[in-house]
Amino acid sequence: MDTQAETKTVCAGGKSLQKLPEETRGLVTKFMAYLERQGYYQDTVYLQLVRQLATDGANLLDPEDVKAKIAKRNWKDSVKMLATYAYDAFCKMEGISWQPPKYKQKDSEIYVPDEKDLDQLIAGTHSKRMATYLQCLKETFADPGEILRLEWKDIKDNIISINYPVKGHLSGKMQVSAKLISMLNALPKTSKLVFPMKYHTAEQGFRKLRKRLAARLQNPRLLNVSFRSFRHFGGTMLAEYTQGNVLTIQKMLRHKSVLNTMKYVHAVTFKDEDYEIATATTPDEVKQLGTAGFVKYDEMNGIHFYRKPKKFRSLT
Repeated sequence: MDTQAETKTVCAGGKSLQKLPEETRGLVTKFMAYLERQGYYQDTVYLQLVRQLATDGANLLDPEDVKAKIAKRNWKDSVKMLATYAYDAFCKMEGISWQPPKYKQKDSEIYVPDEKDLDQLIAGTHSKRMATYLQCLKETFADPGEILRLEWKDIKDNIISINYPVKGHLSGKMQVSAKLISMLNALPKTSKLVFPMKYHTAEQGFRKLRKRLAARLQNPRLLNVSFRSFRHFGGTMLAEYTQGNVLTIQKMLRHKSVLNTMKYVHAVTFKDEDYEIATATTPDEVKQLGTAGFVKYDEMNGIHFYRKPKKFRSLT
């Protein structure tokens, strides 16, 4: 049984909730309202997992008891990890401090390119259409097939609407840069589709581009970049800048299941040397660093310490 199927199985049904003590039912109901206020997806498994733990007899106000119940459950580590995320949201609602157990998802690793590699590919193509397509992938974090389905009516001002999502994704809107809008406006409008080309044709052209630029720029990393690498870059960047907030990443990537999102959280493995470091002592300096994509990580004697992964030059 795969992870998603297992999660659906363990979370199925809510009739047993009626057998729980009134106080526990009240906490679960309160958690449901909390998730709704926080803007979480209605189909998130967070509620079902917390409800399942309550049905198992866990004292939701006792983190140690909850951890014990999670450990005893015959779940894959990926589901147990998701249960800790769910209970962490519950703890935030109740103001409870706890030390989450460590579970790791055993998924295949994804290749996350440096932003400069993506920009080299975008700048190095002789085709305006391909350059614009790649820029769309970078800024929207969309699946390659979703951008190929993009129609001119889906673009309004600086908002791109993904109205034809691939399986496992939701529709959504993304705000993009003026640069991308300018690139889009420069394309010929000969079809209702913005990119009237077949996937295999686009991929063949991209492979040739990748090979040519890798040789000319002496950058073999370009050979590892695929269309989906742009989405992997975006998901990992979001994981870093949100400090692993899996539900925020899920919303931005439009995943129906948060299980698909967690691989990006675990792709963040930066070392100290992978960061640019900066300090600020005045409100203006703090504002400038925030605008430049730096995130505060420490403070000492009135000095604010900020850092930004070298892999990401911007949050676009």
